[in-house]
Amino acid sequence: MTTPLDVRLTAPVVLPCDPACTVLRDGVVDIDAAGRITHVGPRSSAPPSDAPVRALPGALLPGLVNTHAHTPMSLLRGMGGDLPLMSWLQEVMWPAEGKLTAPDVHVGMTAGCIELLRNGCTTSVEMYFFTEAVIDAVTTVGSRVVLTPGIIAAPGWDRLGSWQQMRDDVSALIDDIGVRSGPGERIELGYGPHAAYTLPPEALTSVGEHARERGALIHIHMSESAEEDLAQREAYGSVPAMLDKLGMFGGRVLTAHAVQLSDDDIALLAANDAAVAHCPGSNAKLAAGVARVSALRRAGVRVGIGTDGPASGDNLDMWAEARLAGLLARVTSGDAAALTAAELLLMSTRDGAAAIGRDDIGALEPGRWADLVHVDLSDSTFVMPEDDAQLLSNLVWAGGSRLVRDVWVAGEQVLADREPTRVDRAAATADLRRTAALLH
Repeated sequence: MTTPLDVRLTAPVVLPCDPACTVLRDGVVDIDAAGRITHVGPRSSAPPSDAPVRALPGALLPGLVNTHAHTPMSLLRGMGGDLPLMSWLQEVMWPAEGKLTAPDVHVGMTAGCIELLRNGCTTSVEMYFFTEAVIDAVTTVGSRVVLTPGIIAAPGWDRLGSWQQMRDDVSALIDDIGVRSGPGERIELGYGPHAAYTLPPEALTSVGEHARERGALIHIHMSESAEEDLAQREAYGSVPAMLDKLGMFGGRVLTAHAVQLSDDDIALLAANDAAVAHCPGSNAKLAAGVARVSALRRAGVRVGIGTDGPASGDNLDMWAEARLAGLLARVTSGDAAALTAAELLLMSTRDGAAAIGRDDIGALEPGRWADLVHVDLSDSTFVMPEDDAQLLSNLVWAGGSRLVRDVWVAGEQVLADREPTRVDRAAATADLRRTAALLH
């Protein structure tokens, strides 16, 4: 008996990103008409099917999951590039962002989504403003987003309303359309309280309550640099201790950066099942420090990788971030085996999905959305592609985004031979440059 499928993809190599980081040879990925995966395995044991077959050269793997980004800031890339975090934020970024309109954000998000897809990233966790503009850009390009609209009470931001209004706007939208919506559930909504130092304590407590009531993700900057939250640490001992005391933990919580952590802080995150978005590139560029990723993982904290915004991390390349994460873990620990190629690939896919509480993306498994990336194996990057360990090593340490050829989201091909299928990349780039020129 055959199974009705939308398509059967075959490839010489399939990387399902299961916990063992298996390398399947001569593999099959079956996708149904709804855009979900129904089967993954060797072609020799694939179930009978009369679905159309698309044979691909190279390798298939899950779309990468970017656990922390401010993608519309592609408009501001390069501004204040040699400043520490707080000067960069207060003197350069916030004044520039004060000029942004909803159409500007749409332009920045559109160009950024294309860039993410071309780098093999299908899902990004975004904290930004002008929610409808971000959603429309994602919907237009065809990527996937976990959008946590920013909630902030810092000088200059009252133009967008009070923190209560920002919170209530998110809650009303979730109550109206649900936590997940759109074709292929491409849109997920959560809450983006900016940080402990940009919101009063009562705001953190209230946002936590609203999010838990709706089963929504909380996405917050936490313990990024040594100087940002001195008052909060003096009052509570640490920012994780503050969030715990104020009742923010207990639901789905993703903390971005998490650089300045003690052993007690790490234990507190683990006890509350709070996850971390590790952003090595922006942390290094802003001289914020190096997160204790190995210690977090040993404690059982879910850790994904993020690019941060393209104005701080500068690129939206998850492969580059993964490599840097591995290099920093090794040089800070003195352990040349810290974060292997397989572990870095999983942190960029399966572990990233787990960090945001999603078991329907980040791996090629039956029931998950068919978010896939096709990479080129003919490149000289791969010196022994027939060897599993060498293939993974070459892919992570030497390959990366330039090898990406095609991308699918929810079974729909949204990148073909490195070009987006729904929008014109040249036009999006022209719009980006025209809009950015008015802001710089």
